[in-house]
Amino acid sequence: MTHDTAPNPGETTGRRRLRADRARQVADVIRQQILRGAYDSCPLPDERLLGEEFGASRNTVREALDLLRSDGLIERHQGIGTVVVARKYAHGLDRLMGLAETLHEHGTVTNEVRTAGPVTAPRVVASRLRLAEGAQVIYIERLRMLNDLPLSLDLTYLPMDVGEPLLAEDLRNRDIFGLLEKVHERALGGAEVGMEAVNADPHSAMILQVPRGSALLLVERLSHFACGRPVDLEFIRFRGDRLTMRAAVSRA
Repeated sequence: MTHDTAPNPGETTGRRRLRADRARQVADVIRQQILRGAYDSCPLPDERLLGEEFGASRNTVREALDLLRSDGLIERHQGIGTVVVARKYAHGLDRLMGLAETLHEHGTVTNEVRTAGPVTAPRVVASRLRLAEGAQVIYIERLRMLNDLPLSLDLTYLPMDVGEPLLAEDLRNRDIFGLLEKVHERALGGAEVGMEAVNADPHSAMILQVPRGSALLLVERLSHFACGRPVDLEFIRFRGDRLTMRAAVSRA
């Protein structure tokens, strides 16, 4: 009489889950190495060496690399190995800075100004900017590009007296933050920032040149002059495959 030695389906699923969990852990570490430029000038180590580094099986490492490949970060090239094919750019959250200020070391940020002019403020916009209901504001919509790569779609609302003088300025090549301080000769103070993940709607996907439904990072930011007056309400859709957010924070 022989005994059925086939693996228990629950045990098999458990092993697969554990390997998938471990692969995700490995992928997270390698992703951070990629984002910090560790493999900008050389291929990643082969699967055997990565397995030794992480104490993981080659199958686990292979799954981890598949995760990074599906994110569009790496590709396998015959005769060369696994190389980084896309970069993510770090956008700091611990200082109030415009995109051009933040990414200046990576190249030139330019803006395609899609719309700029007065509109009636939606009720929530008027409230956030401490304006009367039905007040007119300046609305500016820009596609922001780094070295011709679309990075974000910015929708900006400014009080009329603050935003109207900016329409005569170089909105294509300058951050709005810099223009606000230059034109009004007043320093910006701080901002309230909120973030959430959203899927790219058909319009945003077309403008940002990503597949429909791609992950975007939606940032809502209300910036104030140093005196406390709210002057710049933005809704920014960042490409999730090209931007990463970073900050240094204190427990205190």
